Amino acid sequence: MTYKQEEINPYHEGEKAQQVEQMFDNIAPTYDTLNHRLSWDIDRRWRRKAIQQLAPYKPQTMLDIATGTGDFAIMAAQMLKPQQLVGADISEGMMDIGRKKVKAQGLDKIISFAKENCLALSYDDASFDAVTAAFGIRNFADLDKGLSEMCRVLKPGGHLSIVELTTPVSFPMKQLFHIYSHTVLPVYGRLISKDTSAYSYLTKTIEAFPQGERMQDILRRAGFKDASFKRLTFGICTMYFATK
Repeated sequence: MTYKQEEINPYHEGEKAQQVEQMFDNIAPTYDTLNHRLSWDIDRRWRRKAIQQLAPYKPQTMLDIATGTGDFAIMAAQMLKPQQLVGADISEGMMDIGRKKVKAQGLDKIISFAKENCLALSYDDASFDAVTAAFGIRNFADLDKGLSEMCRVLKPGGHLSIVELTTPVSFPMKQLFHIYSHTVLPVYGRLISKDTSAYSYLTKTIEAFPQGERMQDILRRAGFKDASFKRLTFGICTMYFATK
């Protein structure tokens, strides 16, 4: 199945995966600052809630998909204390920043980074107790394939925890978010990151990405069971949890 956000590209030339890689390499130096400022630091709270979903299961081997600069991986390592956590991403620029942060936190014996095509992961079937993704899956060129890969590398009974930006569904937050995401977010993003396309692209993908009950169905189709979701902060963000 094709989803709207799969057809949205940050730039005009090249395959989507190459464009996304280039975009994140471009904005990597300012990504953390922008993320925290544009969400008023609420993104940290969203990540914490997504990690708390996994706490009862005590995962020892974890894979963080679209890890970016490693914020989710670092928080997961601190809260869950797994034996091994791999942060996978397409952008070396983002992961280079993540490696420095991990070393500064003294977590380099637990967290490692790997450049991976998330639609064709290099890991064997049933390799991880838990797979996570924060604010990254809406950039997949093929959502079904990406989620199927996440399911494949999970051990039977393993868990998936996702947190993703979404559009609010209720008045007045729906209207307020639309105004904010079409004015403040792209303009401020352009000023700080110097990339004229990146934050307009991110806004478009948030609006086009399937959410709620529809995303539940997509997760089940990818091979997961017991898929559930919870909207956070008036629906600006949605948290998903599923079991293989």
